[in-house]
Amino acid sequence: MNAALRVGRWIFLAGALLVSLFPFYWMLRTSVADHDQVFGDGFSLLPDTLTFDGYARAWNDASLGNAMLVGLAVTFGILALQLLTCIPAAYVLTVHRKRWTGRVFGFVMLCLLIPAQVTMIPLFIGLNQVGLGDTLAALILPFATSVLGTFMIRNQMMSIPVALFEACEMDGLGPIRTMLSVVTPIALPGIAAFSVYSIFVHWNDYMWPLLVARSPEIQTPPLALAIFQDASTGFDYPALAAGAAIVTVPIVAVFLFAQKHFVRGMSGTEITG
Repeated sequence: MNAALRVGRWIFLAGALLVSLFPFYWMLRTSVADHDQVFGDGFSLLPDTLTFDGYARAWNDASLGNAMLVGLAVTFGILALQLLTCIPAAYVLTVHRKRWTGRVFGFVMLCLLIPAQVTMIPLFIGLNQVGLGDTLAALILPFATSVLGTFMIRNQMMSIPVALFEACEMDGLGPIRTMLSVVTPIALPGIAAFSVYSIFVHWNDYMWPLLVARSPEIQTPPLALAIFQDASTGFDYPALAAGAAIVTVPIVAVFLFAQKHFVRGMSGTEITG
């Protein structure tokens, strides 16, 4: 019976894996097919003829190289500001475990109930009034902090015993040195988990860059790929799929690099090996 359960479990996991990976496979298949074969009759694992013209069109027509550099600058600029603000905020909410701390933290959590779309128009108007419209700063500054990041990092820090903070205080360590030298390394899994999440979200963000980035020079990858979605001239699905495949590579690399820390941060378990 146990063997049957194990076999059934592996079959279920294999089926779930195939279902999850099928969209990525179909993206790669579309990227190497001619436009006429995208909606061909029947189903085939590979197109009749393989062509990589879609990758050339995606790279050249969408200026994907410049867009990816802009995307990297925006994504990691946002992440740097978020870590500079979320780590100290989480530290304060962790160290000062008093009645007012819970109230402040509850107010912070209430901010999660506010949809991002609600603040887009006020932010857009405000940035244009101070002369930051259509700039890299307009793509970065609205996301300088994160309520979710504060929550995730604080949860990781809450596992640190109070005795450790008391020992740091007795040894003469100030709050800043305690946070940087003691608390931050212990909370690294939570920080890594939030970092991966932040990179995923802002690398793939389309709505805010669509509203702010009007110049081609500061278009992010999702916005640059929109050139292949022109309803008047027809969608260029092979080039769109090829561009999506290129844009996906950095995200996959980041996840593989931070996989262990991400799993530890999300599950709260230790991973060895």
